[in-house]
Amino acid sequence: MQQMSGIILLIMLGLPGAALASDLQATIGACADCHGDNGVSRWDDVPTIAGIDAFVGSEALFIYRDRERPCSKSDYRQGDTARAATDMCEIVSQISDTMIEDIAAHFSELPFVAAQQDFDAAKAALGQTIHEQSCERCHSGGGSKADDEASILAGQWSGYLRTAFAEYASGQREQLDKMKAAMDSLSAEDTDALIHYYASQQ
Repeated sequence: MQQMSGIILLIMLGLPGAALASDLQATIGACADCHGDNGVSRWDDVPTIAGIDAFVGSEALFIYRDRERPCSKSDYRQGDTARAATDMCEIVSQISDTMIEDIAAHFSELPFVAAQQDFDAAKAALGQTIHEQSCERCHSGGGSKADDEASILAGQWSGYLRTAFAEYASGQREQLDKMKAAMDSLSAEDTDALIHYYASQQ
């Protein structure tokens, strides 16, 4: 009887953890409806989140939860695509700090897969030069190193990068002073060349 009581107690103690794990898996599964299976996007305007450093990923989610970054409406890309369009601020509005950190940690452990997309070789060559002069210090390896805690640029979707760069340029996205100085020094042609360079890394 004593042994049976112990087993029941262990099961009861295990239930909260099991429920939390189930909630996490459900949330991670829901991310796939816009960001693709395993966080690898198949859509030009939606970023791949697999392989992104956990700190970078969690910070982005906290910023969206605080509505401190533009939250454009987006249709669901897979699953039940008849659902009404939503946005990142709405999606993370009720997610706890712990859940955010767990989600970011999960996707950080998955492999980043570079997008297969068109690019202009001449612009990409110019973009490489600009990157090496202005961006490589923080975005090393041509923007491919997650360990820099500066996100992954190499192989990210061009459509998403264009939107992000425009938001940085307009001040809609918060950025470090050193990044703002670098961004302010770039012309529209420089930015376009950089995006072609990142797209060329496949």
